[in-house]
Amino acid sequence: MGGLAKTGLSGLALLALAVTAGATSNGEEVDPLVAVVELDDADRFATLFAETEGAPDAAQIQKRYLDPAGRAVAIFTPNRIRDADHLAAAIAGDPAAYRDAITRCLPWVRGTEPDLRAIYLAYRGLLPELPLPRVAMVFGAGNSGGTAQADMQVLGLEVLCRRTPDEATFRRVMRDFYAHETAHTFQRLDRKRLEADPLLAGAIAEGTADYLALLVTGEVPDPARNRWAEARADFVWAEFARDIEKARDPALGEAQRYGVFRRWVGNAGNAPEGWPDELGYWVGMKIAAGYVANAKDRRAAIRELLRFDDPRAVLAQSGIVLPTPSPAD
Repeated sequence: MGGLAKTGLSGLALLALAVTAGATSNGEEVDPLVAVVELDDADRFATLFAETEGAPDAAQIQKRYLDPAGRAVAIFTPNRIRDADHLAAAIAGDPAAYRDAITRCLPWVRGTEPDLRAIYLAYRGLLPELPLPRVAMVFGAGNSGGTAQADMQVLGLEVLCRRTPDEATFRRVMRDFYAHETAHTFQRLDRKRLEADPLLAGAIAEGTADYLALLVTGEVPDPARNRWAEARADFVWAEFARDIEKARDPALGEAQRYGVFRRWVGNAGNAPEGWPDELGYWVGMKIAAGYVANAKDRRAAIRELLRFDDPRAVLAQSGIVLPTPSPAD
């Protein structure tokens, strides 16, 4: 969610990051009444950072942070941490961001656990058959606020902290991430069946997570983005309709299709000029909301969205009619 900066991945590889492709849970149950944020990795990083005066080298990072780490860092390593050299370079490039996250935001994390438990209780009521994931906080390479697999959501504190000037804002952002990333752990989407329509599929996948976050928190994710998009809805839908067709066009090169995809999804910190980050999330949230609103059985519709394999059918049932792109587009 909202934390993925430029990675150099192809458009279809980026789609893989936008959806959970056929993952399965390890069956470990998390009790929503006592859910906690696992901080072992974050605390170990903070100790290393302090003892190296904010300048750990790759060998120290490997030995003292990556090697002793468990599931959370393993999830966060591909496309994010990457390796010890990449993480060392990221820290050297912006040590102040890591110092700020350690001294200001790390102590706030425990104070967000009541919000996590409330969100998990809401999800247990909405989708009682689905196991809730563990939650862990780590330090990454400054390029991701969070990701998820079926059994765990993992959050990058240095990215989350730079978005939050005070503790109240930090708690709100954490609520959004807890709710959004949990939805991703529930998704079982077949990436290969979605690759023919990558932009629409990616927007629906991320928008479904934001829609469920809205349901369980009562708060619109990223209020500033929501205000911007609502005020320019006609423009947004026209641009999205045009780009859907471009992203579907096999005649375009992979780099061009990638660029179209990145206008909407996976562009935190690198959105088109004048646009908010991750505008595709707002588009997808509207599609998901319409899909559920138009269903006879809304709970069934939510479960369908977690496993959809036909983005165009989801769009059609949503009731949203996209404008027809003009030939000049």
